[in-house]
Amino acid sequence: MLQRFLRELREKHDVDEAVFLVDRAHHLATALQRAGLRFRLERHGNRNTVERILGKIKQLTPLFSNSFSHVDPATAETWLQAFAIWRNSLN
Repeated sequence: MLQRFLRELREKHDVDEAVFLVDRAHHLATALQRAGLRFRLERHGNRNTVERILGKIKQLTPLFSNSFSHVDPATAETWLQAFAIWRNSLN
């Protein structure tokens, strides 16, 4: 299944120059090597930051879905755009 995912990833995206960060996932390193893709073992640092962000997105997605399940998609999109503008103005 992982080989299929990597094959589809290559078909849809330009990942030949990408470097995948791998942490203790030996099966992933093996699959990347077999697919001819570059990877780097990363136990701490950038990979952990990305995992925290993705974890937060996974946590918030059901909350958002539950809050906007009854709303017209255009309304939800407008709300998301307004939120993004507000959030980015804080930085």
